[in-house]
Amino acid sequence: MTYKALHIEEINGKFVKNIKELPIKELDTNDILIRIKYSALNYKDALSSIGNRGVTREYPHTPGIDASGVVERSNTDKFKIGDEVIVTSFDLGMNTNGAFSEYISVPANWVIPLPKTLSLKEAATIGTAGLTAAIGIYKLIKNDQKEGNSILVTGSTGAVGSFAVKLLAHLGFNVTALSSKENKKDFLLSLGAHNVISKDELETHPKKPLLKENYDGAFDVVGGELLENILKQIKSEGSVAICGLVGSHKLNTTIMPFILRGVNLLGINSADFSQELRVTLWNMLANEWKIDISDLSYEHTLEELPKLIDDMLNGKSIGRKVIKID
Repeated sequence: MTYKALHIEEINGKFVKNIKELPIKELDTNDILIRIKYSALNYKDALSSIGNRGVTREYPHTPGIDASGVVERSNTDKFKIGDEVIVTSFDLGMNTNGAFSEYISVPANWVIPLPKTLSLKEAATIGTAGLTAAIGIYKLIKNDQKEGNSILVTGSTGAVGSFAVKLLAHLGFNVTALSSKENKKDFLLSLGAHNVISKDELETHPKKPLLKENYDGAFDVVGGELLENILKQIKSEGSVAICGLVGSHKLNTTIMPFILRGVNLLGINSADFSQELRVTLWNMLANEWKIDISDLSYEHTLEELPKLIDDMLNGKSIGRKVIKID
């Protein structure tokens, strides 16, 4: 028996992407075998596809960190054949073959039952990107951010940023979306952003340790110099949730925002987030935090993935690329 998957292999020092038929007996080694219905493309998947050893150590490999599907085989009482389930993060798609495939084989403790009020497609559309946004917003709220507060969101046209904009607006926050894509202002306003600014419009001053207090909080996916300037203009006792390093993994700043304004810097690690809180947030995303995500997603096939990956790496990807597998 074989299955179809996106296969990344290193040939003469180059990483090549192809859709291949592979033997399922080499895959089926963990607690649960899942037939994939939907996956979605993330930046981490794109990095894995070009041989980034910080994401994937050994090749050949199949990326895909987001999966929704149906249990095909189970050796645990927690799940039975036919159960609809979600798997996101952990090691899926990194050093464990991922969901750009008709099947995945994973440990039982990676698997979450699909909430009754979500479809498999909605779950994949949310995926790691939506869960990452939800974790950051959950942490902002736990640190006293409340309805009506002004929140700046960077990288707002990307998968994580656009979901964060829409969910924050749904929860009653006053959202300012920052984007380098000037032609996406109408898109961001349609998601619920109250204001859209470019990087050039964000107040900056390399020598000043503090700037005018412009925002109650922020959700940042960029890092680097942009994050430095955001921290300088967060209001007293405000918070900044961070989850990305598109700009840079380095942060050169002073301690002034932290000791003079009491600003909190909140890190997000969705890969190793507690399973108990992960289940809680998935249920919130399926109920009181549920939003219409149809305008954030674009459905594609497995065969389209090589081009979609190239587009993402070249900065041409907008919104959420959902991959219909079955």
